[in-house]
Amino acid sequence: MRNNLYTSFLRCLAATALLLLTVSVMAQTVGYRSFPHYNDMVERYAAEPVPDSTQIVMLGNSLTEFGGDWSELLSAKGIVNRGIIGDDATGIIHRLSQVCSYSPRAIFLECGTNDLSHGLTSRQVADSLIVLIQEIRRQAPSTPLYVQSVFPINEDFGKWKRLRGRTNDIPAINAVVKHYCNEQGVVYIDVFSRLKDRRSNKMYRPYCADGIHLTPYGYKVWADVLRPYIVELKRK
Repeated sequence: MRNNLYTSFLRCLAATALLLLTVSVMAQTVGYRSFPHYNDMVERYAAEPVPDSTQIVMLGNSLTEFGGDWSELLSAKGIVNRGIIGDDATGIIHRLSQVCSYSPRAIFLECGTNDLSHGLTSRQVADSLIVLIQEIRRQAPSTPLYVQSVFPINEDFGKWKRLRGRTNDIPAINAVVKHYCNEQGVVYIDVFSRLKDRRSNKMYRPYCADGIHLTPYGYKVWADVLRPYIVELKRK
């Protein structure tokens, strides 16, 4: 009798483990297919554990991905990078299952520059970001969300033709998103003001590597903006 109970217990344990594994795999499944790097990174993230309640997620595009080891950058353990070069609000929405399924400790969202390069108006970009925010909150309602401003660009480099003439649209996007976050009780982080030139809305040249992406100095400034929020989270 005792052996039968033990055998049943083992079978139940094995079934539970299989179920959990299946749920984990399903949680990471992303049917949306985009450009090659997006697809490659989605597969890479699918092979990694889904962030859980002990981890903070940096979610965004190339600016986030190029940050590399965010735990080192922010001097805090348990921070995972879920940035993808070239990603936009639509792409992030389609891969939220890889981020939200296990309710991470917090999500720091950075997005918008690529949306702007698609020829959208500032209001359309803002609306896309708001839809993304809503979807994150729907999928991870207990996870604190930190929405970062769209970063400034610097057209002086002349590299990003699709962003030509869009420098002054970014503050308009940020104003709409900030207003929405304030109304909804979502933390909005103004990184834009810390990265821009004092005399204009373009990114301060020493912070800018190529018109969009950051130099190591720029990443240091960004990390300095975020660090107080990380410290506050770690205290809770």
